[in-house]
Amino acid sequence: MTTENFVHEINVTWGDCDPAQIAYTARLPYFALDAINAWWEAHFDGDGWFQLQIDRNIGTPFVNLSMDFRSPVTPRHKLMCETYPTRLGNKSITFGMKARQNGALCFEGSFTCVFTIADVFKSQSAPEELARVIKPLVRADLG
Repeated sequence: MTTENFVHEINVTWGDCDPAQIAYTARLPYFALDAINAWWEAHFDGDGWFQLQIDRNIGTPFVNLSMDFRSPVTPRHKLMCETYPTRLGNKSITFGMKARQNGALCFEGSFTCVFTIADVFKSQSAPEELARVIKPLVRADLG
């Protein structure tokens, strides 16, 4: 586990781009979700969404995704996705993200998941073993 800012690096490739030579719009949420999964892995001993779902019976389906696009994403530079929890509710977690290339803000967003008992798809309170790690990492999205 780390208490420093978590930044997930994404290699944007030619195949991620459209004829305008920028990343397809649909790839940006994909990059964001990849970074959130990497956040889980970094903070829970390598356990990402797959392991949470299959091994721990904890689901985290999304109930809201919001993204603002600021600058085009291209294959010229690594996409650095700073990812962090901004809120831990009783039954949900919200992640903030700022994605930059070469220092320029490309997109930012907010992503909210609810906690479920995976095998019955029933809501549950944030599992204590997760909440204990997440609570000290929650930070306001200060821009």
